Amino acid sequence: MVIKNGLYGLTKSASDSLKGSKYYNADLAPTSYEKRCWTAYNIAACWIGMNVCIPSYQMASSAITMGLNWWMALILVGLGNFIVLIPIQLNSHVGTKYGIPFPVFARVSFGLRGAQIPSILRSIIGAGWTGILMWTGAESLQVAMCVLFPSWKNFGPGMAIMFGIFWCMNIGIAYGGDKAMKKFESWSAPVLGIVCGSLLVWAIYASIHAGYSFTAPLTAVAKPADFNFGKTFVACLVANISFYSTWALNIPDLSRFAKDQKAQFNGQLIGMPGSMVIIAFIGVYVTGASALVFGQAMWDPNMIIESINSPVAALFGAFGISLATLTTNVTTNILPPANGISNLSPEKISYRKAVIITGIVVIIMQPWKLVADPSGYIYNWLGTYGALTGPIASIFIYDYYIHRKKRIALEELYRNHETRYWYKSGFNDKALIAWGLSVLLPVLGKFVPAFSVFSLYGWIVSFVLGFVFYPLLMKKEAGSLMEEKEEADETEDYQEDAADTFAEAAKAEN
Repeated sequence: MVIKNGLYGLTKSASDSLKGSKYYNADLAPTSYEKRCWTAYNIAACWIGMNVCIPSYQMASSAITMGLNWWMALILVGLGNFIVLIPIQLNSHVGTKYGIPFPVFARVSFGLRGAQIPSILRSIIGAGWTGILMWTGAESLQVAMCVLFPSWKNFGPGMAIMFGIFWCMNIGIAYGGDKAMKKFESWSAPVLGIVCGSLLVWAIYASIHAGYSFTAPLTAVAKPADFNFGKTFVACLVANISFYSTWALNIPDLSRFAKDQKAQFNGQLIGMPGSMVIIAFIGVYVTGASALVFGQAMWDPNMIIESINSPVAALFGAFGISLATLTTNVTTNILPPANGISNLSPEKISYRKAVIITGIVVIIMQPWKLVADPSGYIYNWLGTYGALTGPIASIFIYDYYIHRKKRIALEELYRNHETRYWYKSGFNDKALIAWGLSVLLPVLGKFVPAFSVFSLYGWIVSFVLGFVFYPLLMKKEAGSLMEEKEEADETEDYQEDAADTFAEAAKAEN
């Protein structure tokens, strides 16, 4: 099973023996050695591409419209992303080491069938975000068309056509697979930096030209009359944690392509928190500039571009926002539900078929309704799904690092029934119960005022409770700690025995 450099995979004979299994297909199989080629730059560029999008821009700009000052908003963005980066980094390890995607990793702790629950939950969230960003990108195209061709405003199907065009662009790139995504993210990251820089330059120029100082936009947005510092602080912090909480689950979808653990770790450390703070600062500054220049704090760049009413700004804005939305959607939002849908029936649904199905689900979810109230939607929805996904991340971490000592019987994740990951009829009831107990208080807080504090701290509460309930329940499992150690030793022996065979297979493949 050993390839080299601490990376594991299946031998050709093992892969051939699994082709009749209902839990196996080529897209869910461990990544081949030749595809594990992403460097720290590729991964950092991927994160930068994911971060440069309208929702990231709006995280801090929303915070200042809710009453926080600019530096507090930026601190919360940085702190929230550093916090969520910890479980993201921890759950990245298994993807790089074994080359498995998130739905397959979920089988380790939830069971071959039970893995469908976290996989479907992540797929629904991903499809929702895909639709939101598709609609946002389509709006940027619509704004450009209306500025360039004023009569387009009166053309009824115009927005539907723009959405259709942008839908095809998103699904087309995702359909190309990991190679298309790698190339797209690598060249788009520098372009996005130029676009963001240009937006900041406009804000500085417009503010100074209007007679204000360079720092004036930072304090231009007034606090609302009903501002509550404590509640707003917590809501914004949890929202920033929850923003990428889903990636604490499905980060193996990305890290499985890394060339080694160092590449995935450094790439994420460099690319994730820093770029998020930078784009947040641009959002804060530009939003403040819009308040000074147009008399209204505009947290949506499309509104600013429309207000500028310049053909050059319209074209440049449409290009920048569309590119930013594409880079985020292709990796962050389409990839996870595509893998999750493929996992529903691996022998029938390939990754590419799953991408098309994801696109259809996006249309069914009607994203134009989801974004009817962007500010409330982002914070309320982030808090809700953050609470639902928090304990899944902690269950993964405890199970992989403490319970299994980072050892997995790789081939057994794809077999029919005769595997330690079958549990009871394919479900690990301990994981399911732990998940249910962990989300109970935050979910109750959405409906029962007495429990509202648990809802306010949603992701944090459920993540911590996952670390409490899952270990307690797993202690009562039939397999004792000694049996776990024996299983780990057995797996290690099997891996060492197969090392030479797989190394030869990998060499022949190259």
